[in-house]
Amino acid sequence: MKIREVEKEDLPKVLDLIHELAVFENEPDAVEVTVADLEREGLGENPLFHCLVAEVDDKIVGTALFYYRFSTWKGRSLHLEDLIVKASERGKGYGEALYKKVMEFAYNRGIKRVAWEVLDWNEGAIRFYERSGAKVMGEWRVVHFTRENIKKYLNK
Repeated sequence: MKIREVEKEDLPKVLDLIHELAVFENEPDAVEVTVADLEREGLGENPLFHCLVAEVDDKIVGTALFYYRFSTWKGRSLHLEDLIVKASERGKGYGEALYKKVMEFAYNRGIKRVAWEVLDWNEGAIRFYERSGAKVMGEWRVVHFTRENIKKYLNK
């Protein structure tokens, strides 16, 4: 297995993994992003995100997508948007290898905090994160405001 930066040719497989995650998270119709979006926003001149892939025998079995953000308390930080491993490939260490690469990326750049969300029913992921030393903060609530809601709020 090797972990490497995503390439343009990988993006359809990355999108397949994103769809697989949406199904796993009981949101099968939620994915709106396209391969073109991933290419434009992740591989352009000023990419909005970084993406790593786990590759085994020339097949992509996992991905981690993350980006910089700024914390008023910590300064430069990183947000891990998604860490995905194909269901058929879980339990083989690929997710942990991707996770470690993201943490190495952060550490090597002086990042003071890496943050992400995990669904409260995803007990396997929660146990993994806690074993790694992460603190799952149950008292914080994730807030999402969709484009549709923004439009309504702004009376547009």
